[in-house]
Amino acid sequence: MAITVVLAAVTMLVAGIWARVAPASFARATDWPFHEHFLHDAGVFQIGIGLMMLCALWWRDAVAVALAGFVFTNTFHAVNHLLDLPLGGRANDPWALGFLSLLATAGLAARLRGRRQTASGSDRS
Repeated sequence: MAITVVLAAVTMLVAGIWARVAPASFARATDWPFHEHFLHDAGVFQIGIGLMMLCALWWRDAVAVALAGFVFTNTFHAVNHLLDLPLGGRANDPWALGFLSLLATAGLAARLRGRRQTASGSDRS
């Protein structure tokens, strides 16, 4: 099972990095229409999925995995929108997406802190 998850995650990471770094090449190879920002976005979402799959092998906490996946993917998405501003979009998109990443990071930190407290027996509730 772990081998399958790792292989699928690596596939997502390779495809995602390819789409983000070389969108024209990716579009030609996959017979997708070329739209640079769309391919950049597709790439960062695939990277996020790959990283989330790897997290699932490490953590058994579905909420922590989901939050980590959101933090990875949404943060990459925010950076992507910042880098692609010359291609269009709204100037506030990276900031709005970044704010959501900060909220999710705080949620993930609280989740992990709560798990450590429960594991150490210091959670009295």
